[in-house]
Amino acid sequence: MTTLKEFEEALREHGMLMALAILERLRERDRANRTVKPGRRIVGKKMTPELARMILELHGSTDMTQQEIAFKLGVNQGRVNEVIKRGKWLSGDQHAPEAVARDKGKARIRGTDVKRARKPKEKAAAARKPKAQAQLAFGDL
Repeated sequence: MTTLKEFEEALREHGMLMALAILERLRERDRANRTVKPGRRIVGKKMTPELARMILELHGSTDMTQQEIAFKLGVNQGRVNEVIKRGKWLSGDQHAPEAVARDKGKARIRGTDVKRARKPKEKAAAARKPKAQAQLAFGDL
């Protein structure tokens, strides 16, 4: 298969200047129409029970793939899979595991990470119990 660059070189070799001019005009037209779209993560929608119901409706009533549904609704394909396979996001419960994980992720992105309650370390108990040390001699092996 010939690349566009090779095609352009062949046109130059054969002196086809009109064809080169047309090719250049097409390139400029494409550059003018080209836009930089924001990353999908930026434009992604917040998962809601209504959006989850729309996912199930599209999945049941059309032959669309999970990727197509995700693209159409502006969500991640993994979220579409969670709704279809495991019924996540269907309730409006803010204490559901997926809602808690979403809120923690948003807080982490904003830089206001929610600190988790940690278990107190048992330094005092560890200090009282001396750890047994084993020592090998040459004859042990």
